[in-house]
Amino acid sequence: MSTVSPRAVVVTRPTEYEQLVARHGTREQARFFLARSDRTLDALDARQQARDSAVTRVLQAVPPRWRRARVDRGDLSRFVFGPEDVVCVVGQDGLVANVAKYLHGQPVIGFNPDRAANDGVLVRHAADAADDLFAVVASGRARFERRTMVEARTGDGQRLVALNELFVGHASHQSARYALQFQGVEEAQSSSGLLFASGTGATGWARSVVRQRGSAPPLPTPEEPRGVFLVREAFPSVATGTTLDAGSVAEGETLTLRSQMDDRGTIFGDGIESDRIVLAWGMTVKLGVARERLHLVAA
Repeated sequence: MSTVSPRAVVVTRPTEYEQLVARHGTREQARFFLARSDRTLDALDARQQARDSAVTRVLQAVPPRWRRARVDRGDLSRFVFGPEDVVCVVGQDGLVANVAKYLHGQPVIGFNPDRAANDGVLVRHAADAADDLFAVVASGRARFERRTMVEARTGDGQRLVALNELFVGHASHQSARYALQFQGVEEAQSSSGLLFASGTGATGWARSVVRQRGSAPPLPTPEEPRGVFLVREAFPSVATGTTLDAGSVAEGETLTLRSQMDDRGTIFGDGIESDRIVLAWGMTVKLGVARERLHLVAA
């Protein structure tokens, strides 16, 4: 049994106010910029104060013997999470997806600082509940949702993991050209790229694609060990087809894609384009269910 005390790691991202001030240099310059469009800082101030208050409340609730740390979304790739960490995400649902890929079974508590602005699918707890949540985690009585994650593995050994979905396509608005292989069927395609989504992603981008398509395989539940692929706007031609445009991929199965794109072919997860794999011509990638699970504290 580990003798190292737990560490509460509070994860945040810059607020709209912080981004605006960073862009314009000072608060007054930001105010001047907004005034040109007859806008004020009032709404941004309110959201900033709500986020800051939630962070303060969560930190106050950390048990005295625990260690603590705080990390910004932009620093996640450089932050080393330990096995004793309790990850406290304060912000939007997407921030949970941003941190999930860096974890290996650590409990994640999502705190929603603004219920009027955030859906709260993954950040479902109020900051005032932090005392009770830390207590149930420390005692081992916490109830978890073990949410399925998806992965991309390239032929040269690169790997990318995502909670919601992976996107494979061209980095620009050009058509993505590739060959798909699944369950013994192979087809060359030209499309706007494809999504490979988990059950958590089924409430986001994948849901929007399905609504536009009008038909698709049943989307998985968050804990179901299954993913779905959805090809966006497949184009029929003498060289490309549209029949292999959606499917369900069970755990242990893979969807294989062979790139016919230049060095601007790309794979990224959960909307973070800066953390990507370059998919050059001739490279292959296998998409499937990842071994990792997000351990989200439900109660």
